[in-house]
Amino acid sequence: MKLHSIERPEIKKHKKRLGKGEGTGLGKTAGRGQKGQKSRSGGNIPAWFEGGQMPLQRRLPKRGFTNIFKTYYRIVNLGALMTVDETEFDVAKLEKLNLIGSELKNKKAPVKILARGSEKFDKKVTIKAHVFSKNAKKIIEDLGGKAEVI
Repeated sequence: MKLHSIERPEIKKHKKRLGKGEGTGLGKTAGRGQKGQKSRSGGNIPAWFEGGQMPLQRRLPKRGFTNIFKTYYRIVNLGALMTVDETEFDVAKLEKLNLIGSELKNKKAPVKILARGSEKFDKKVTIKAHVFSKNAKKIIEDLGGKAEVI
């Protein structure tokens, strides 16, 4: 055995044994202090509780607006289509190839084609989707492909 190959032995650290006598250093109150809610069994306080003070989420004013009629789209970028050797795409094929973004839980949401990653896009393709961005549609049609709205 060489001096440079000596390794430190693995340290076995035992679990703290609470309430096992004064000699252990954690006897009597077992590190919980004296009296109070946190010293009792089952006396846990929720993380958001502020001791009876008006909670932060109730002190702050309500702001903003959420439009309940907003349409959420599942997105496919043109750059992602470069990795596939297909020339015709529809929603079912995009789902099968796992090209549709899975951010939304709603699998019935309409599909939108965006132009991100289009600087390398040079294929003549036919794509059937619900919505196209202006740039994506222009790029597809300039290359001789078709952007068909379902």
